[in-house]
Amino acid sequence: MQSTQSWVFGVGLLAQLLFSARVLYQWIVTEKARKVLSPPAFWVLSIIGSYLLFIYGVLRDDFSIILGQFISYYVYLWNINMQGLWNKIVGIVKVLLLLTPVAAVAYMLRDPSSFDLTFFHNKDIPLWLLIFGSIGQIIFSLRFVYQWVYGLIHHCSVLPLGFWVWSLIGSFIIIVYAFFRFDPVLILGQSFGFVAYIRNIMIDIQSKKISHNEA
Repeated sequence: MQSTQSWVFGVGLLAQLLFSARVLYQWIVTEKARKVLSPPAFWVLSIIGSYLLFIYGVLRDDFSIILGQFISYYVYLWNINMQGLWNKIVGIVKVLLLLTPVAAVAYMLRDPSSFDLTFFHNKDIPLWLLIFGSIGQIIFSLRFVYQWVYGLIHHCSVLPLGFWVWSLIGSFIIIVYAFFRFDPVLILGQSFGFVAYIRNIMIDIQSKKISHNEA
């Protein structure tokens, strides 16, 4: 049982390491450029991390994690396409990336009563805590919906100021949720990003002030 638990946490930690790596890399290139950038590696690490974190959510019977990943997953793919990377991916991998989340949902819903019992009547996660965690995951994931809409309007893949504000709010809620759940994976992953979100907000505001003064 203990070895199984360690293996499950290992999957989650690997996912969070990839998410932390994307934030760290984005932070480094942003600091160098003195303006907020959206590098291709950010989105590649995002889709791999999301894939693994979805698996972790299933293994942990944690619906809030699963919900969060489904909201942002296809936005990652859209940005990968906007970055010109989609056409470089092998065909079979494209099919797997597109269909795996749909197939997984279909598998989980094959027995609605069992799904309801596992995810919404889980004795380890009270309903109020599940709702609270889901709100945090929704807010945290909607940042990518916001980024996607912004990108559609401006026809580019960028990380606007609003993205980082949504990130900060969602991250705070998820950290609180993680403490209630005694989930070291979520705590470690979100704590690192929390600092980067604040720094990106600062850099974005500063770069806009400089641009405004130069104009």
